[in-house]
Amino acid sequence: MARVKYLQRSDVAGVEDALFDRLERERKVPTANIFRALANAPRILDQFLSYANAIRASSINPKLRELAILTVGHCTDSEYEIAHHQSHGLKAGVSAEQLKNIPDFEASPLFDEEERAVMAFAKESTLKVNVSDVAWARAARFLNEQQLVELTLNVAWYNSGVRIMGGLKIELEESYR
Repeated sequence: MARVKYLQRSDVAGVEDALFDRLERERKVPTANIFRALANAPRILDQFLSYANAIRASSINPKLRELAILTVGHCTDSEYEIAHHQSHGLKAGVSAEQLKNIPDFEASPLFDEEERAVMAFAKESTLKVNVSDVAWARAARFLNEQQLVELTLNVAWYNSGVRIMGGLKIELEESYR
């Protein structure tokens, strides 16, 4: 059970209508549990959405971005993150077989050198925080400086997300089970 109430429009009618209008415009309806929980802090949620939109607009290849996000999810055992991003990964070109092999990406022949470099960066950043020069150099063989910054921001953003979900005990929506 979540540690805070999942708010809906009727809970804050007349007070946070603009925020719920934004959620419905920018996110799925019904709104995901993470956003409904964060609606308990409406000003922060509004900025959270703006930052999330900027992160999603990065110039990184969408497949690489989703592989990095899913790596964060697997490294942190975040059922919520994995469930929400598997469909994004498939749309971005990650194969169903690759999805199953993300936990063992280092040894899997299903991933090419670029994919493994990005996933290794995400894993090291998630588990160790400080990314080694070796992991950075591997990723830098494939990404320019803007993309390296964007990769770092994506990995950090999704690490913050899994920690929010873990701290608040956000439950996976029924439609993802």
